[in-house]
Amino acid sequence: MVAAVRIHKHGGPEVLTFEDIEVAAPGQGQIRIKQHACGVNFIDTYFRIGMYPSPVGMPFVSGNEGAGQVTAVGPGVTDIKVGDRVAYVVPLGGYSAERLLPADRVVKLPDNIPYEQAAGMMLKGMTAQYLLNRTYKVVKGTIVLIHAAAGGVGLIACQWANHLGATVIGTVGSKEKADLAKKNGAHHTILYRDEDFVAKVKEITSGKLCDVVYDGIGKTTFPASLDCIRPLGTFASFGSASGPIEAFNINILQTKGSLFATRPTLNTYVAKRDDLVKTASDLFDKVGSGAVKIPINQKYPLKDAQKAHRDLEGRDTTGSSILIP
Repeated sequence: MVAAVRIHKHGGPEVLTFEDIEVAAPGQGQIRIKQHACGVNFIDTYFRIGMYPSPVGMPFVSGNEGAGQVTAVGPGVTDIKVGDRVAYVVPLGGYSAERLLPADRVVKLPDNIPYEQAAGMMLKGMTAQYLLNRTYKVVKGTIVLIHAAAGGVGLIACQWANHLGATVIGTVGSKEKADLAKKNGAHHTILYRDEDFVAKVKEITSGKLCDVVYDGIGKTTFPASLDCIRPLGTFASFGSASGPIEAFNINILQTKGSLFATRPTLNTYVAKRDDLVKTASDLFDKVGSGAVKIPINQKYPLKDAQKAHRDLEGRDTTGSSILIP
């Protein structure tokens, strides 16, 4: 039996139940790992409240990312062996001291990436990678607006976009978070609670507006985000921290300047094994070189998953949060 955090019914953080579960021997194409750290992400709250349906039904182990060491290998697995250091992003099962994983969904960790850092960056870091390199390719001179710039994806995306030569504008909820975003690559910050972020974007860009808006907030920043984008620019909505964006009249994209709008997700961008490996390798290279640092600003024992969720939803966290089994 191993310690895990399971959900038996949808609801608030109180439905996260710390209990013992059995983990079987790995089957065909599977591996078993002893986890050294588990990542905590906003998507975990979507599964908890039922916004995203559990693909395995009830009850389920929460969590989507982690890192650890391989302890057993199932039949048909040839490129991963016992003792390998690995990390992953998969739907569910992350909040556990040990777990099974499909071998084709894990990547080997370079020696210079610690387990805790890996657990705090796989989902958020690979999300930043595809957003900046594939959803809208950021290059030198690109003007980007990143909502929640002091959050998990935000701090990574600010650094990475700055590294690529972009002008980085970030919205934040407090002066402390503004300072943090600036230390992590944002050139300009906007206090969205006190300032009209559309007016500030127009002021900062001298009316040119942004090439792309990366929005993990959702309901409360839409449709105002569209007014921050130049004609033919892109709106990338990759999260719903304030609730999902409701259905809207697509003609609004025409009236705002023939804009492009997309709702990307990491699962699609790394569905092919080759894309998963390339995306992770680029992330490892950027972190390994020091171009992107991964701030693990909150650590909790696995049994305190409820507190981790309360802090996350209360906007009391910055950077990455992890659970330690």
